[in-house]
Amino acid sequence: MTLRRNLDPFDEYPAQVLLAALYNVELLSDEGDLEALNKQVSDCGANFSVGERQLVCLARAIVNDDKILLLDEATANVDAQTDALIQSAIRDHFKACTVITVAHRLNTVVDSDKILVLDAGRVMEFDHPHILLQNKKGYFRKMVAETGPAMTQLLHRQATEVPSLNNITVKPG
Repeated sequence: MTLRRNLDPFDEYPAQVLLAALYNVELLSDEGDLEALNKQVSDCGANFSVGERQLVCLARAIVNDDKILLLDEATANVDAQTDALIQSAIRDHFKACTVITVAHRLNTVVDSDKILVLDAGRVMEFDHPHILLQNKKGYFRKMVAETGPAMTQLLHRQATEVPSLNNITVKPG
């Protein structure tokens, strides 16, 4: 199977759309490189690194203009640079979409509009990250505290910088 077929299995999109998606996730340095679409993709993408496979999936979602994106530990097995690429692509290309992220690394979700905290399959908390961090007995706050003082400070700062926070009134308590 080619990269073109992987991105567009039903041959619905022009090459430029596919190339733009690959370029946007930085899998392509030249947006006009038509030959890149002919690259072979072996079974399970074995000829791509884990990070590259994640970026191909993200490019496919960009091509399809998906409005709902479900990510399950999307950056768990990638290096820091690929993690940053994936996070940037998600924020740039899916800001008007619903993105559901299953994550254990809190820095990948702390700037989300809402966070749902689960424990043993039960919903424990659901709110804006900044609001969750205000609850001194909250699960999310405890999880953040367990990351250590420096990371806790960074996560608190990131939670207060979330654009959707402008629409929230923090109630004392």
